Amino acid sequence: MLNTIRADTFFTAYEQIVSAVHSSTNVREVSDLIVSKLSEILQARGAILRVLNPAKDELEFRAAFGLSEQYLSKGPLLNSKVIMELYAKNRVFIIDDIFQDPRVQNPRYLSEEGVSTILDLPVTLHENLIGIIRIFFSEERKFSQELLDFLLAVSRQCSCALETALLFEEQRTRYEQIIVQAERLSALGRMAAGIAHEINNPLTGMLLFSSRMRKEIKEDGPVKEYLDVIVREAVRCREIIQTLLEFAREKQPRRSPTSINPVLERALGLVENLFLVNRIKLHRDLRPGLPACFADANQIEQVFLNLLLNAVEAIGQDGEITVRTRLSPDSSCISVEVEDTGCGIPKEILPRIFDPFFSTKPTGHGLGLSTAYEIIKNHGGEMKVLNGTGDGTRFIMDLPVNYP
Repeated sequence: MLNTIRADTFFTAYEQIVSAVHSSTNVREVSDLIVSKLSEILQARGAILRVLNPAKDELEFRAAFGLSEQYLSKGPLLNSKVIMELYAKNRVFIIDDIFQDPRVQNPRYLSEEGVSTILDLPVTLHENLIGIIRIFFSEERKFSQELLDFLLAVSRQCSCALETALLFEEQRTRYEQIIVQAERLSALGRMAAGIAHEINNPLTGMLLFSSRMRKEIKEDGPVKEYLDVIVREAVRCREIIQTLLEFAREKQPRRSPTSINPVLERALGLVENLFLVNRIKLHRDLRPGLPACFADANQIEQVFLNLLLNAVEAIGQDGEITVRTRLSPDSSCISVEVEDTGCGIPKEILPRIFDPFFSTKPTGHGLGLSTAYEIIKNHGGEMKVLNGTGDGTRFIMDLPVNYP
């Protein structure tokens, strides 16, 4: 390329570089294309790309072209701190004396490589420095302002391509982590279901014989109390195992046109006595005339009941529970809210509240909310949890209308 550049040459070279660096979303490929294409267009000895690592505040090696392995093995041969200070001005820098410029470390190695002139391009994004492209020339070069402006425009396109590739790499890494976690959870679920089946049979025998022994003992005393504890805890274990098996089974909903308000009223009727005993005040805010959802009424009632029981447990006594139903502004889904004035959920554990086996209760098995979440998800809906307007917790469920 000439030291001065005509408009048609500029357009052709610009198009070649931009097309090349935007042709891939792989960070390694994009990095290699940046240094190789710039070296080719500028007829340079070679080039190196270094990208800023914000955690270390250092420029890390990404790609190189045209330089010997012996030179590259010398390690970082540029002063990161000096370079970042200079390139805060966001301009191209020309180094025509490699032995005197502070941006060059160990110039002897560069001289042995046959380099006499260096051109540094800042790689910036939103006015922030994210990297440096250092281009090496074997002979002394003079660069017109026109050419330098062209190179700045090229470096901006390289920045965009590099950012896109880095975002794709980050998302790909996250996706792979999610896949691995999902596979682990799936394996854990299968293992847990198998263990639950194995435990269920001896547990049934223990419950049967301990119940018989309890009936045989006529008088109250320590033995009867001990047997009461055994029976009670065996029943609790059986309920946990049953819940675990139902969770692992991923039962598909049997959907039919369902009115949400009556389903919510049935769930409220089941816990009405609990409200009275614990002096809990109920506020109903149910929107009349809501359209029907295509849902499994029994499963949705199970979700509502689980949330109401959790709310009662969180409040203890002397609190309030508010239930609301609404139609979304675009009429695509029905929103159901259950809000309590209980103890609330610490912010740091909110993201984990729907995880299987996660529980803050001393006797909880951590499957109630995860099962409720799966039911809503299997209905094509969404379930989330927020801290209440004051103290307490607010659960929100969005169920689609006319879900196929």
